[in-house]
Amino acid sequence: MQPQRPTPPPFPWAGDFLTVGTTGTNGKTSTTMLLQHALRGDGSSAIAITTLGYFLDDVLQTDVPRSLAGFHQVFARAHAAGCRRAAVECTSRALADGYAKRWRFDVGVFTNLSPDHLSTHGTWEHYLAAKAQLFVHLGPGRTAVLNAADEHALLLDRAIPADVQRLWYRVPSRGPRLHDADLEAAEVEIDADGTRVVLQPSPLADALGGSLRVRMLGDVFAENALAAAGGALAADIDPQAVARGLAQCPPVPGRFEVVHRDPIVAIDYAHSPDALARTCDTARRLARGRVIVVFGAGGESTPEKRAPMGREVGARADLAIVTSDNPRREDPAAIAAMLVEGVREGGRAQVIVESDRGAAIERALAEACSGDVIVVAGKGHETGQIVGTTTLPFSDAEAVRRALGGG
Repeated sequence: MQPQRPTPPPFPWAGDFLTVGTTGTNGKTSTTMLLQHALRGDGSSAIAITTLGYFLDDVLQTDVPRSLAGFHQVFARAHAAGCRRAAVECTSRALADGYAKRWRFDVGVFTNLSPDHLSTHGTWEHYLAAKAQLFVHLGPGRTAVLNAADEHALLLDRAIPADVQRLWYRVPSRGPRLHDADLEAAEVEIDADGTRVVLQPSPLADALGGSLRVRMLGDVFAENALAAAGGALAADIDPQAVARGLAQCPPVPGRFEVVHRDPIVAIDYAHSPDALARTCDTARRLARGRVIVVFGAGGESTPEKRAPMGREVGARADLAIVTSDNPRREDPAAIAAMLVEGVREGGRAQVIVESDRGAAIERALAEACSGDVIVVAGKGHETGQIVGTTTLPFSDAEAVRRALGGG
């Protein structure tokens, strides 16, 4: 049975919204926040729906439940305030549950795909099929924004209806060009204040002014910026407003969030092999000394990614401190052993095991010297650690501040 296209609005007023959805394994939250600011670059109001919460412009909507009813409540509240634009992070679980059949998306953005959440979806094919739901429900003449350096985008391209337009983007750090790109990075420059993306000449690049600047650090955020720019341009936002909005977007909590300057200490949500590789690469570019990575892996979730996570860190860091993440009901020592095996296969990093996450962060800071970069990876913005069936209070950023004597 063919899906109804476009998806009918659930309420009469819902059809007034222009909604851009973002899906993929990594980069969804950062891309969505960048998109929201790009949609606001001309002074308009916009919603952001992310794993960090519901935002109406800059205001976090703390009184709204994280549910379909809450989703509709935020849109109704925004509509009453005159808002007509939205950037929405679309998880594979939500899409598998029929998200794209319940709300009309005008533009779909794909970041990348790597192994994750297979315990939820059962197979790789089902995981990809869940992501595809965002795109197969786009209406005729709408746009899919696709990563020209990710092989899974080519599979999505084949599944997306022929009457949906395509806009392709690419950064070289992702890999070789697999499809001609409308927006492509020629050079990515990183410093302690953010990232500048010099664009390959093209009609869209020229309209954007030839380069983009964001306040986030790393090649991954260059890629997210291109994805967000593509989504906003596909939504017919003025290119100068898009560039202005991207430059105004603040760093996203827990996404290479720098919480100390020398040594640089960054909190990052990376918890897949691909994300860890790219985070470590960013740390290496910033480091004048060593790269130290504190990381673990969640329990009861995709054990097959643990050794590859360790390999990526082991091949890039100088010191890997393996610790506990959210072990749930698994033995933390068993999880750590799988990560350590991968680190040793990586061949570069010295490895230390410290199961207490707070103590692991303290060890990293004690080991570090001026010019080093420490990455505390895996939990990002989270404020709890799941041990057994209990969520205990824990924040990586707060643990760093305590270890540094900041309370």
